[in-house]
Amino acid sequence: MVSNLELDPPERVCEREAEPAPDAVEIIGSRDVPLGGPRAMTVRRTLPSRERSFVGAWCFADHYGPDDVSVTGGMDVAPHPHTGLQTVSWLFTGEIEHRDSMGSHAMVRPGEVNLMTGGHGIAHTEVSTPDTTTLHGVQLWVALPAESRDAPRAFDHHVPDVVTVAGGSVRVFIGSLRFAGEVVASPIDTFTPLLGAEIVVDAGATLTLDVDPAFEHAVLVDTGAVTVSGSRVDRGELGFRGPGGDTLAITDATGSGARVVLLGGTPFDEEIVMWWNFIGRTHEEIVAFRDAWERADDRFGAVEGYPGDRLPAPALPGVRLKPRRNPNR
Repeated sequence: MVSNLELDPPERVCEREAEPAPDAVEIIGSRDVPLGGPRAMTVRRTLPSRERSFVGAWCFADHYGPDDVSVTGGMDVAPHPHTGLQTVSWLFTGEIEHRDSMGSHAMVRPGEVNLMTGGHGIAHTEVSTPDTTTLHGVQLWVALPAESRDAPRAFDHHVPDVVTVAGGSVRVFIGSLRFAGEVVASPIDTFTPLLGAEIVVDAGATLTLDVDPAFEHAVLVDTGAVTVSGSRVDRGELGFRGPGGDTLAITDATGSGARVVLLGGTPFDEEIVMWWNFIGRTHEEIVAFRDAWERADDRFGAVEGYPGDRLPAPALPGVRLKPRRNPNR
């Protein structure tokens, strides 16, 4: 589900924000966004937000489910394009079939990460399988840095091991973490230093992680609630902490356990423009990407095996797109 299906997607010019103190936790609430038509599945979006555009190079985070597909119809995203980014799919429940224009055909399953690189341009589809009754997961985007934003198409799949630690368990699907002196790392390549992990915190427990002090981190709560550096983060919220600390303590706040997704990375110091499924650097680039998609340009290629039409790009506004900036700018 790595398409932005908003019918009137805004352009976003995303910049670095002033960093809080290392131990300060910024709470970013989610907003509900319906994806698709009248039976749309609703997602909870935390990135980008008015408060924050990036966590490292993570620039887009949708959290969805548990979603009853008998009510919403499940996921059926027609061929659509991407530029200037990597997409990361991570499921808790359900199964999704992925096809893309480089010929990849794979399943997205719980506990297995699929990462697709669409730098210069790629197209793909994602469809929930007939046996899926509940969909529950996150969709994430990573902004590519300027020197790599035209990277060729690529697709990676990895099944991370579950690492049991004091207070819970961890699956590292992007980047690496150190446990008891040993590094657990994902083999998936990224273009900037990143971290992505699913963390389960036991009931009443605190899970303390050794983290890179050069990274900024954010905890996205899937189930339950947690405290991070003394600040409570509820379900669907993102708790952000800036660089500087070498440990991160996540505590169950309800007494019944919690599950979170931990995102991290070195601060991303570039400005990007996001509109629909494109990331560029200027208004003119976004217009050119949209035009290329509507012309079925070879930039994006074609997806084979999907029984339907391509997803048309939304109409651009009749005036020049204006950047949306963070309120502290």
